[in-house]
Amino acid sequence: MTAPALKLVDAHEPTRTASDRLEIMHALIAAPSFDPLYRHDVINVPGDHPFYGWHCQVAGCGRAQSENRDFCSGHDVEWLAWRRGGGNIVEFKEDAQPLPARSNPTVVPCSICPEIPATGSDGLCYLHAQRLASWRKARRQAGRESDLSSWVVTQKPFPGFGTCQVATCPVLADTPLRLCRRHVYRYQREGVPGGARLPVGWTPAMLQRGLAVLVQYDDEQAFRRWCSDSRPAARMNGQLSLLGLRPLVKAEIKWAMFRVAQLSSEVRLWPVPWIQHLADACREQDVNSLLDLDVPKLRTTIRPPAREMTKQLRQIYISRDDTKDAGYIDTAHYGVRIAGRGSFIDMSGVTQRWLRDLLWDWIDERLTTNPPRGISTLTVPRQACIELSAFLEAHAPGGGHDPSQLAKKHAVDFVADQRHRAEHGLRSLGIHQTRSTPQPATVTKYMVMRTFSGARHVLRATLDTGQADRIGLGREFVCAIPLATVKPGRRRPFPDEVAQALGDSSNLARLEALDVDDRGLRDIWEILIITGRRSGEVSGLRLDCISRMRNLPMFWHDQTKVGKLDQAIRIPEWLYERIELRQATTTARFVQGHGRPPTHQERAVLALFPSRRANPDGRRSVTNSWFGVSFGKWIDILDIGKFVPHQARHTLATNLLRAGADLVHIKRYLGHVSERMTEHYVHIANTDPRLEDALNAVWVAGPGAAQPGIVLSSSDPMTREQAEALAIDLTRRSTPAEGGFCTFQPVVNGNACPWNMDCHNCDKFVMSGADLIYWHRKREQWRMLAERAPDGPTADYLHSVFEPTARAIEGLEKALGGLGLLEEALALDLRRPQDYFGRAWSLAFRAQDLARHDVELEAEAEYGA
Repeated sequence: MTAPALKLVDAHEPTRTASDRLEIMHALIAAPSFDPLYRHDVINVPGDHPFYGWHCQVAGCGRAQSENRDFCSGHDVEWLAWRRGGGNIVEFKEDAQPLPARSNPTVVPCSICPEIPATGSDGLCYLHAQRLASWRKARRQAGRESDLSSWVVTQKPFPGFGTCQVATCPVLADTPLRLCRRHVYRYQREGVPGGARLPVGWTPAMLQRGLAVLVQYDDEQAFRRWCSDSRPAARMNGQLSLLGLRPLVKAEIKWAMFRVAQLSSEVRLWPVPWIQHLADACREQDVNSLLDLDVPKLRTTIRPPAREMTKQLRQIYISRDDTKDAGYIDTAHYGVRIAGRGSFIDMSGVTQRWLRDLLWDWIDERLTTNPPRGISTLTVPRQACIELSAFLEAHAPGGGHDPSQLAKKHAVDFVADQRHRAEHGLRSLGIHQTRSTPQPATVTKYMVMRTFSGARHVLRATLDTGQADRIGLGREFVCAIPLATVKPGRRRPFPDEVAQALGDSSNLARLEALDVDDRGLRDIWEILIITGRRSGEVSGLRLDCISRMRNLPMFWHDQTKVGKLDQAIRIPEWLYERIELRQATTTARFVQGHGRPPTHQERAVLALFPSRRANPDGRRSVTNSWFGVSFGKWIDILDIGKFVPHQARHTLATNLLRAGADLVHIKRYLGHVSERMTEHYVHIANTDPRLEDALNAVWVAGPGAAQPGIVLSSSDPMTREQAEALAIDLTRRSTPAEGGFCTFQPVVNGNACPWNMDCHNCDKFVMSGADLIYWHRKREQWRMLAERAPDGPTADYLHSVFEPTARAIEGLEKALGGLGLLEEALALDLRRPQDYFGRAWSLAFRAQDLARHDVELEAEAEYGA
């Protein structure tokens, strides 16, 4: 079933129509603050314009810049050679010699015919240039000298032919065919459509005698169509022709050029030929507005100006509420800018209006109350709704456009369809591989997880807000979308052989060879593997990213993902020196481009790894994707398997744990927001002997017996045999509880606790070595309470209440000491799920047994003495 297309804006909604938009554009253009340069249909941009300038930067050079360059093609070659020799741009500009223009920078009239443009270096029109050539030839054959000034006084002017008939051309014609010289050449090159020609035997003298020269056609309509469709000829540098465009799109380009030049801090970002190509594309697509332009069909170079212009226009034409009807949402309306992403989020792929409105309301609420730091928070629900919409369009009654007709079975069918596609690797219904390609994406289990999660977020919100009842959407349909049950696998640390290959000096030299522009590819990688930072944090470093604090080398960076800015960690001395070398390279590049070193204010914003493209002030860093692509090429060259840079972070976290750091320290070093995230990065290997010791830490019984025991008087530790005799196998007959484990079998089997979960006063409660620190803290809390008691009797009472627990804690310490695991228990301050399967979780002691054993030791010591 074909999905119905969504309108840009519904006709019945109170939004701006095309005539309203034209009035707005005319009012903006007529404003006093509007630059008069952009008011004409033919815009002649000065060569030194701060944004659209086109002059070669060499003083006196008559040629135009190459695209995205500061110099013309001739001087650009000289500058590259000069820069390779170590020279800077100021020295080059002083030494470079200006080059003459290849053609007239402006159209000038013929020196004889004021109504016809000159075409040659003699300043004559085409007709007089032909006469001059014939006269000179005749003079040469006669052996006589040709004096141009004497010939000019004998000539009479030809009458003008008006403007070129090509609709986009503003230049005067120079023949009775009424085409300018360059369009004459193009007309002949394209096969003379329509067969327009001058009559046989006509002469220029007929024009001077006032005789009519009638143009003959084979097909006049074909000739007129060619004049209407032909693009403007490349003629003058900085000239932009908007002739032949519809009034609204013409006004939009004028205003957008002015607006973007006002807002942008970049210089010469968009060459005028790019905007001319954009205007030609509008003419070819016959659009009424820039918003109607099919951007993916444009050539690559003109997509950026097209997107930026339409972005500025949307903010004027369509309010935030109007975007709901238009089928998209713009984060700029909320003052939210997500780094590296555009502000436009298209929702037109959701064909059911009710579902699209729910999606819009959900994103609107998120942008208003809690703007996300990443775009995936918004795009995952969008893609999920697109996939659900495509399924409903094909399988639900009425294409799913009436939510009251949807039942639980439709949601269950959607879930089953998604799982079936993931199981067999089938194509998606609505999600595509990229925005510009129509190829559907292959469904994976991870994609299904994202689809269920995104759809559930949007649909469950309707139950909280009451929207489901208002639109008639059944609760059973919403609740049938399941929770995401498949979690994405975490990345592993680098295996030893891979880590050795990625750190080998010869392999690092091969990585450096891929960096043909010396943008710091190897430096980024070495910083990553030493510091464990995120790759985006390293590639976006500023120039002043290192310093010394008390003679210690410090590395400063922004942890933007977690909102921590200007964070510092210690780094090795050799890495500090390597970053200093990169700073010197970047500074030298700045000096070459500006002829002076950067100021202190500029150093704070300059990129340590500057991008090569569109970066005149050096603030734009290389992109994270550039580093990722280059790293992937390096991995393919080494032929060691498939690995990604982020695995260096996992490797460092695991190595820190093996070196003795706890999760708190690793969390702080890696810049995580929670220890749960740190556990995601810490990989535990049972074959590591040091880690094996940590997992085999003894877990002992807790203090919560009905008669917990008495204070131990003996300081002698238990023997290993005595401790093992008291050990309880908790792997089969226990369940975790607060501060220890419950061994009451009905509770272990899932039944309710008959003592209302009063674990600490229960003789079925045991505790482990992992909880030793927990009980130490409890003991400190009771001591502090007793110290703060208002009088002595109250303090004595509090001590007596905690006395049984204190006895069990001392028995626990003696048991751990007997097995030689007391130090490990004191260092282990956090339970991890994987710890339940080690020997440390399978050994415990009853509190009563610990207390009874302590009594026996006291008796033996007393009677033995």
